[in-house]
Amino acid sequence: MSVDVTGVDRETLVRPIQTFTKRYLAALAVAFGLIGVWLFFYVQQLQHGLIVTNLADWGSGGGVPWGLYIGAFIWWVGIAHGGIILSAAVRLLGMDTYQPVARLAELLTIAALTCAGVFILIHVGRPDRLVTSVLPAWPTRVQWSPLMWDVTVITAYFVLTATYLALTIRYDVHRLRDRLPNVLEPVYRVITVGYTEKEDQVVERMVWWIAFAIIIMAPLLLHGGVIPWLFSLLPSMAGWHGGVQGPSFLSIALTSAVSGIIIISAAFRYAYGWDELIPDTVFQGLAKWLGFFSLIFLWLQLQQVITGIFAAPTTLQHATEVKIATPLYWVAIGLVALAMLYAFATSLRPELYDIRVLVGMSVAVLFGTLAEKVLFVVEGLQHAHFDLYAGVPGAYIPSPVEISAVLGTVGIVVLFFLVVSKVIPVVELHAIEDHEEVDA
Repeated sequence: MSVDVTGVDRETLVRPIQTFTKRYLAALAVAFGLIGVWLFFYVQQLQHGLIVTNLADWGSGGGVPWGLYIGAFIWWVGIAHGGIILSAAVRLLGMDTYQPVARLAELLTIAALTCAGVFILIHVGRPDRLVTSVLPAWPTRVQWSPLMWDVTVITAYFVLTATYLALTIRYDVHRLRDRLPNVLEPVYRVITVGYTEKEDQVVERMVWWIAFAIIIMAPLLLHGGVIPWLFSLLPSMAGWHGGVQGPSFLSIALTSAVSGIIIISAAFRYAYGWDELIPDTVFQGLAKWLGFFSLIFLWLQLQQVITGIFAAPTTLQHATEVKIATPLYWVAIGLVALAMLYAFATSLRPELYDIRVLVGMSVAVLFGTLAEKVLFVVEGLQHAHFDLYAGVPGAYIPSPVEISAVLGTVGIVVLFFLVVSKVIPVVELHAIEDHEEVDA
């Protein structure tokens, strides 16, 4: 099935590039405001060290050296992986319904990977450590260092996604050049350097194979593999250890990514009157996927809870009991469950569908998945097999510095889309080309 975008012309496609509205300025102000708040707190961290986050050593925050920074890192990486999986599936599986949002998913991947990298940068304390410690040790320590694996995964996926995106952009920029601003001619010249229409078929094959590699790598090696392996292969951490972490991480990634795509697509549709370009059928389809991935996420959470409290080893049982006694955990589960129920309800009763409610549910899911990942990290450290933290007072509470970093990365994503939407079409030309040919 394909989306009917008959009547949508190329002017509609480049409308974000050609218009400059008060809404755009307001969004720009919000993005800079969020980034500014984060930079204000980050300067304090640079001046005084990680002590301002209570993550400076093993004895602070109830024995938790990892907290919101690492939870948000996992969250952003998951959003990135889930976003590019959707875009790759559109090409590999012929899911033409979602073609209008495929590039938005690719751009979300680039933005989310950038934010994940930011959390690595700020969590190592001093930025110069990446140059003096991480990069020199990368070739010899990558096989057993979690930090090296993180950097490797993000770098590999960033290169894949950027290549994937660059190849498809050349086609659009070449054919829409007369509608793009002349002031950006140097940028477009770089993007289309050496381009001829003869390369289109070759590029299509290249993009297909990159998409195939992404589909294989994401669930098996990246957010279904490497990232959860960093936790699940540590038997000393009862709350982390186990084979369920791979599929659990992947389900959270897909759930979060679909939520992010819904929010971004709805924002562009509202801001630029793209009701025909991104019709309700796209959002209704995304709602079904959101419901399905939420169901998988909740099912895997149930698996962890049941196996953690029924005849489990003492430390795992204790970690599970603490988790289910934490109100925030049930808030996270409840938000995801609510979104799942709404998504399935709109399938049974289409009259219940409302794009504003769907966006609200997507925001709730993003908060819920972030909370679950932070609790996963923190409680895994607090309830280990050994007594390193015995007698350590206090409990972990995210500091304003950490919270500002999450807000700042959200601002980075908003700013990224605001800037990119003024340079290139954020919806592929292919999304409307077939209908133009039919009309002709």
